[in-house]
Amino acid sequence: MRMGLVKMALADAVITFVWVSCASTMGISTSLISSALEMRGSASILLITTLLVFLIVFVFNLIGEAMGGASFNPTGTASFYAAGVGNDNLMSMAFRLPAQAAGAVGGSMAITEFIPMQYRHMLGAPYLKVDMHTGAIAEGVLTFIISFIVLFIILKGPNSVLLKTWLLAISTVALIVAGSDYTGPSMNPANAFGWAYVNNRHNTWEQLYVYWVCPFVGAVLAAWTFRFIFPPVKQKKA
Repeated sequence: MRMGLVKMALADAVITFVWVSCASTMGISTSLISSALEMRGSASILLITTLLVFLIVFVFNLIGEAMGGASFNPTGTASFYAAGVGNDNLMSMAFRLPAQAAGAVGGSMAITEFIPMQYRHMLGAPYLKVDMHTGAIAEGVLTFIISFIVLFIILKGPNSVLLKTWLLAISTVALIVAGSDYTGPSMNPANAFGWAYVNNRHNTWEQLYVYWVCPFVGAVLAAWTFRFIFPPVKQKKA
């Protein structure tokens, strides 16, 4: 059993490494595509970003399934556990969450090292833009909303994988825009930790409070809310 946990943790570390490396270049990719297509205006930028998010989420969902359910977001892992979905328990999460954080550190360091200098300032690193308590509330609320939406779309949404992914992409971009003036936003503690490590802010109270504690509270509350609204169906004993 422990070997299985180690394999899952390694899979989480790998997929988080790649996710952070790719997702952090979203702004750069959007800028390059919009310039190449000569598309201007906020509506065009949002459309390009949404399409990119759709593509990356679709690809990473396939990769995650191929790797046995690997995940790149600790709050996603926690919300599905709290909702009673999947095979995770406290022991498995004790292996998976640190692995996701380590993978994010590696991804942040790698993309910072290899991205051309002229694009380095465009890397998508979350950072606090308001006072700490406001940021903590914002990050918690945003994570609550995205966690509930993900649970609803995955478990109660349409059967089409493409439609599910498109709804996830739209929801993600909408919340990123809503939280852009507060915390970045992150809605992913591992991603926030990776960039905080690169910038030597990983051991601060701000990092723990804003980007770990409140998002986890939001994710768990979202899962409990989901279970209250959509209680699991009890199977009748034969």
